[in-house]
Amino acid sequence: MHFQESEFAQRLQASETLAVATLVADLRKRGKKVIDLGAGEPDFDTPAHIKAAGVAAIQEGKTKYTPNVGTLALREAVCHKIKQETGARYEPKQIVMSNGAKQAIHNAILALCNPGDEVIIPAPYWVSYPEQVKMAGAVARFVVSAEANGFKITAAQLAEALAPKTKLVILNNPGNPTGAVYSRECLTALARLAERHNLVLMSDEIYDQIVYDDAQFVPLATLCNETLCATFSGLSKVYRACGYRVGWVSFSGAVDRSERYMSALDLLAALRLCSNVPGQWAVQTALGGFQSIGKLCAPGGRLYQSRQAVMDGVAQSRFLRLVRPRGAMYAFIGVDTQKLPSFDDEAFAMELLEQQHVLVAPGSSFNTPYRDHFRITTLPDEGRLAEVFQRMEHVLQHSADRPPQLETA
Repeated sequence: MHFQESEFAQRLQASETLAVATLVADLRKRGKKVIDLGAGEPDFDTPAHIKAAGVAAIQEGKTKYTPNVGTLALREAVCHKIKQETGARYEPKQIVMSNGAKQAIHNAILALCNPGDEVIIPAPYWVSYPEQVKMAGAVARFVVSAEANGFKITAAQLAEALAPKTKLVILNNPGNPTGAVYSRECLTALARLAERHNLVLMSDEIYDQIVYDDAQFVPLATLCNETLCATFSGLSKVYRACGYRVGWVSFSGAVDRSERYMSALDLLAALRLCSNVPGQWAVQTALGGFQSIGKLCAPGGRLYQSRQAVMDGVAQSRFLRLVRPRGAMYAFIGVDTQKLPSFDDEAFAMELLEQQHVLVAPGSSFNTPYRDHFRITTLPDEGRLAEVFQRMEHVLQHSADRPPQLETA
C-alpha cells in the first residue's frame, strides 16, 4: 500500500519559484553559478547589534519557553515602536508574536474564516496568500490591479468585487511583487469601504520602512477605526534577519468587538508554542536600536543604488518596461509584446535559467491574467545587475530573431 497525500494537500499549489528549485540545484551541482533573483532574502549581513542580542540571549540562558504570544517585554517594545511611528497607543494584549510574519498571517486567517467565506486579494500578490486562505476552507477572490494605476487597486474595484460572503480583504503595502506603495488617499477610501461593509482588513506591512524617493508609507491601522485591522510585520526584511523567524501581528480598530477572535488566536499560538526565543530578544534590540534601513534606501545606499541599476537596465533595453518600484525590494518588469508577440513569461524564465543561469519569477505565478511580466529582486549590487540585464537582453534578442512559428491546420 502506498501512502498518499491528503485531498487537502492536493488542493495546495507550490509557487513557481519552488518549482524550479530542483533545476537550480542541478545547475549548481554541474558547477554553474546561478544568479538567483527569485527570492526576496537580503544577502547582506544582519546588523551587529541584533546579532549580539541573539548571542547574548543564548549565553545568558534565555532560551526557555516564553508565553505563547511572546514575552511581555517584546510586545511592549512593539507597542513603543508603533507609538513612535504613528502616535497610536497599543497595549501588549493587542500584539501576538509568531515564527515569522507568514505564520502570523496563516493563524489570523485560520482563526477568522469559515468554509465558504470569501477573501479578496489584489493581484499580482505574494504567492502564499491564496494557499493560506485555502487552508482555512475559505475562497480567494482576486481583484487585478492596473499597471496604469501603479499596480494598486481602487475603492471602486473593491466595491465591485464585494459579495454577500466577503469577510476579509488582504493588502500588501509596500507590495510584493510590484514595489507599489499606496497613497493615504487610496488607503482611506479602502478603509471607509471596509468599515461600511463590516469587513476585516489585514495589511501585510513587512516592508514598511523600505521606501524610495518621495514615497511615503502610511500604516493602514492609522486610518481604520470602525472595523478590525490586523497589521503584520517582522524581523526578516527591514532588519535583514530572515532566518531568525520572528514576526508579529498587531490589532487595532474594533478590538473591543473581537474578543472571541483574539481568544482563538491565543489558542492557535498555544498549539505551536512560542516563536524563536533568542530571536525574540534580538527583535527587542532591533526595534529600539539604530534603524540602518533608512540609509540603505536613500541615494547612495545599497538598496537605492541597486533599484536604480534595475531602472537603468530596463531603460537601456529594447524590449522591457517598468513601473518604477516605490518600495520593497522587487521590480515587476514588463515586456513589449509588439516587438515580441510570442513572448511567454514561463518560457522566458526557463530559457533564461537554462541558457544564462539567471533565475527570475514569471509574472503569471502571481496570478496575473497576462503573461508579459516577470519579477526580480533588486537586492544584488549594481555590477551584478548590469550583468543580469546583458544576459536578459541576449535571450530577448535571440527570441526576436527567431522566425515566426507557422500555424498548423
